[in-house]
Amino acid sequence: MFISRLVEPQHVDVQPRATYFGQTVVMTSESTLKSRIQHDISEAMRSGDELVKSTLRMALAAIMNAEVAGKEAVVLSDEQCVAILRSEVKKRLESAQIYDDAKRVELATKERAESAILEKYLPTAMDPAALAAIVAEEVQRAADQGQTGPKAMGAVMKAVRDRAGDGADGSSIAAAVKVALG
Repeated sequence: MFISRLVEPQHVDVQPRATYFGQTVVMTSESTLKSRIQHDISEAMRSGDELVKSTLRMALAAIMNAEVAGKEAVVLSDEQCVAILRSEVKKRLESAQIYDDAKRVELATKERAESAILEKYLPTAMDPAALAAIVAEEVQRAADQGQTGPKAMGAVMKAVRDRAGDGADGSSIAAAVKVALG
């Protein structure tokens, strides 16, 4: 007696792929900045890169601490992770400046190297000319509404932040707004 079998179609891999730092990574719906950092920690461990491994572990610890802070644990979005990484970069740069002032060049160099590693995970910075153009437009809008000088600072900062998004940090926006408002 002949038994016919159903032939299962072969699985075709159609998952999107991305390349980060020379490594091809399959992107899934769970792919986030946090999972990318975890993957890069594994790669650094395999390659024996201690600086990258320790830096990314510190960044991952900061993200996980933020997730469990407060009354209940939460899962952070990529935007919230970017904010944490920005603060970590800022801490590293401030530490490097302090080490430079104390004539500790080797420690300042290490802090700058760590900040460079973390900056790879941040969105590209907005061009200063583009930021200045957005600031000028928002200052003009505020002036049209009767807000001028330092009193317009808050409204202009909020509008510029909304338009610039992750492309500019708060200190560069504040500096550009102060210059534009006089």
